[in-house]
Amino acid sequence: MIRGRCCSPIPSSKPTELIKQFQSINGLQQLAESRRFKAWFLDQFGVLHDGKQPYPGAITTLEKLATCGAKMVIISNSSRRASTTIEKLSGLGFDPSLFLGAITSGELTHQYLLRLNFPSQHKTILNRRDDAWFAGLGRSCIHMTWNDRGAISLEGLGLQVVDKVEEAEFVLAHGTEALGLSSGAAVPKNLEELEKVLEQCAAKKIPMVVANPDFVTVEARALRVMPGTLAATYEKLGGEVKWMGKPGEIIYKSAMEMVGVDAADCIAVGDSLHHDIKGANIAGISSAFITCGIHATELGLGKFGEAADESSVHSLATKHDAYPTYVLPSFTW
Repeated sequence: MIRGRCCSPIPSSKPTELIKQFQSINGLQQLAESRRFKAWFLDQFGVLHDGKQPYPGAITTLEKLATCGAKMVIISNSSRRASTTIEKLSGLGFDPSLFLGAITSGELTHQYLLRLNFPSQHKTILNRRDDAWFAGLGRSCIHMTWNDRGAISLEGLGLQVVDKVEEAEFVLAHGTEALGLSSGAAVPKNLEELEKVLEQCAAKKIPMVVANPDFVTVEARALRVMPGTLAATYEKLGGEVKWMGKPGEIIYKSAMEMVGVDAADCIAVGDSLHHDIKGANIAGISSAFITCGIHATELGLGKFGEAADESSVHSLATKHDAYPTYVLPSFTW
């Protein structure tokens, strides 16, 4: 059942031009059955699963969305490749055939770096300005990656990973747990140690590419620090950062191209106001804000499925200058 105030955002690239109200809903059934949207762009962490297991009702909701003709694409700030994302979802019990595909910030980063180092073998269909920025990077990098979760492979990109800042031409941030070595292995580092490396890189004035713009993510009901936090620190140190993924418009445009639809026919579903909802605002598409994700504590939610107070949601949306079209407790039917 749909209740509360209703408004639709005016298609625009500026979030501040949106009507700053939303429609509270208990589940997605009525919205899905209305067939208002042809394309559904779904975040994964905090919406479909918590990194370890699916959220209650998520698998069934996906199946029912599919029966309503929804064309679904995973759009994620994961630093992993798109294929790895689909494999993970399959391992958690989701049917991969329900998705047209996945677009991750890690995939976008990989494709840009691939075109940089092998331009004659890969047609550039991305933004020319961004291509030019990547072309000026060079090939030697300080690689910040994962340890416990498994280091990100740079195989096939033609990059040289170095562990001395004076030899690096840019910083590549995939993770927040380790520094990569030229061998492909990784040396565990805590955040404080990585920040010291960033201070040296900033002093040298080399740019950073962040392959996961998230600041934190939900993992097994807890919050985990993500590469976006390192990127924000780098900017405060005076470093230049190329943010790959949400809330940047590039990831939404890529999803629209995959489905073959215009902005008016799309809705993005996510749990982060700063990334998912603001990104949808920037791309000029509708959005559904899931309150049980990373903002649950801020909204005073104590248990899964609990509805957030509308005034609290409005205050938080104003704080982030990100305005959802719909608000619901969880990704349920």
